[in-house]
Amino acid sequence: MASQTFSSLNRINPNSIVSIDDDLNREIVKMLQEDGRRPYREIADALNVSEGTIRNRIQAMKEIGALRIVAVADPTAIRYKADAMIGLKVSPGYSVQEVSERLAESADVVYILWVSGRYDLLIEIVTNDRGDFLEFLETQIHSQADIASSETMMGLKNFKNQFLLKYN
Repeated sequence: MASQTFSSLNRINPNSIVSIDDDLNREIVKMLQEDGRRPYREIADALNVSEGTIRNRIQAMKEIGALRIVAVADPTAIRYKADAMIGLKVSPGYSVQEVSERLAESADVVYILWVSGRYDLLIEIVTNDRGDFLEFLETQIHSQADIASSETMMGLKNFKNQFLLKYN
């Protein structure tokens, strides 16, 4: 059920075994962020619950799309040739949702955020070389009727990139 929409994830009861807001689930996710291959038994022992509880909760979160266990390469180590944040204003007559869905189809787009203020959307693109970057701008941004204006901010140096959930 990875295709479940964000809005439907927001309707999950915070006390449900699939909710990321649940204290036990937050601890499970935190441990998996440190080591995605950590055995369920080890997580269960550390959290003082049964291995079955851990297995059921992880499976439930995976089924609704709230949890994916994947390998993540550190982008600062890879040093892509072109990394940019682009602020976008959506053209009248088009929705932020429509533009977001179109841009999400591109493998070069790694981040899309609906924002308040000067822009409607803030996107991050990462490409292997400058030619791919320029092609993306031309075909996906500048020639599209659904984008009224854009501002491209090339990344010069990445000081921090954190893919983990933030804990208070």
